[in-house]
Amino acid sequence: MEPEITSDRPEPEPEKSFDLSNTEIAFKEKTDEALIKTYRLFSMMNQASLVKWGSKFGYYAIRWRLPFADWVVKKTIFPQFCGGENLLDCQNVIDELYDYNVLTVLDYGAEGKSGEENLDATMEETLRAVEMAASNDSVPMISTKITGLVDQKVLHKLHHGEVLTEGEQRGFEHLRERIDEICSRAASHNVGIFIDAEESWMQNPIDALATEMMEKYNTSQAIVYNTYQMYKTSSLPNLKKDHQRALEKGYILGAKLVRGAYMDKERARAAEMGYPSPIHPDKEATDNAFNEGISYCVEHYETIASCCASHNEISNTNQAVLMSKYQIEKDHKHLNFCQLFGMSDNITFNLANAGYNVAKYVVYGPIKEVIPYLIRRTEENSSVTGEMSRELKYISKEIKRRGL
Repeated sequence: MEPEITSDRPEPEPEKSFDLSNTEIAFKEKTDEALIKTYRLFSMMNQASLVKWGSKFGYYAIRWRLPFADWVVKKTIFPQFCGGENLLDCQNVIDELYDYNVLTVLDYGAEGKSGEENLDATMEETLRAVEMAASNDSVPMISTKITGLVDQKVLHKLHHGEVLTEGEQRGFEHLRERIDEICSRAASHNVGIFIDAEESWMQNPIDALATEMMEKYNTSQAIVYNTYQMYKTSSLPNLKKDHQRALEKGYILGAKLVRGAYMDKERARAAEMGYPSPIHPDKEATDNAFNEGISYCVEHYETIASCCASHNEISNTNQAVLMSKYQIEKDHKHLNFCQLFGMSDNITFNLANAGYNVAKYVVYGPIKEVIPYLIRRTEENSSVTGEMSRELKYISKEIKRRGL
């Protein structure tokens, strides 16, 4: 799930039970002191050159275990974007969000793992997250990354139809065992699982595993959700094809829709290797695909359980408009919204205040594990050169409203 700059196209007008620009509701949980602190942090992240060099320095400082690095991260960006270093740390965040009717999706921040011991450790941590979700009414879902459960080389070779070595085949079988154990545990506790998407050159085996798990565990309710990166030209057709397969096989399709996380990397690799880019040519085409995907999911909400995982105000509004159009209750369990913790509070808290199912993606883990995630967050917030980020715009508006 990645933030997008909202386009200038006019919003459709719903029955207005919410106003996404209402900063009083968006930042109601923040004290004046916390609001000022957040303003200062986003002000720094709005400086592209500072973020560029700070991100590089921060990454290596953490990797080299420089003594001050963890302390600096803990005092700045970590509490803004992460729930804690472990599950117990997250409980305060979970409770504080639920005070405002906001749910939590727990996401252990490990990615790009290798070695059986590390892969098993990620599985065990994910199973602990399932158990914690089961004990919290406010945590209906957890998220998992397949790249934390298997060596990426295995996914890459499977995607390209290459023959696995004997060791790699065992690795893949262990992956299937791990993801099945996670989904089985989740199903027994009535906890949902988001399976995150990865780069296009390793996505096919992930899709196949997600489909296998849905067919096994989504027969009576949605437990497993695959992720559709709608900036890919293939995603909208795949969403519709997967839905038809689910109808034929008799299970509920679980679909989390995001715009996508690897656009620059995808385009650069395609250009370097001489194949057509898998990404839509511009933002408008991506927006159109995303919104058409949302429309399709809402229209088929009885047989698709979906999540609008977006930071785009128009896309979230569109889903609410469609739910009103089809007279679907706001808290229907098959229609959900989600944003990253620490971002787009104007969307999250206003939707929650209006009675919709909306959650924050709460990433957690040791700083050395989540630093790549934190760097992505800081880079995204400095991506609009010469303009205030959306976050800074709304924080500034609330500071002015409070007269601070």
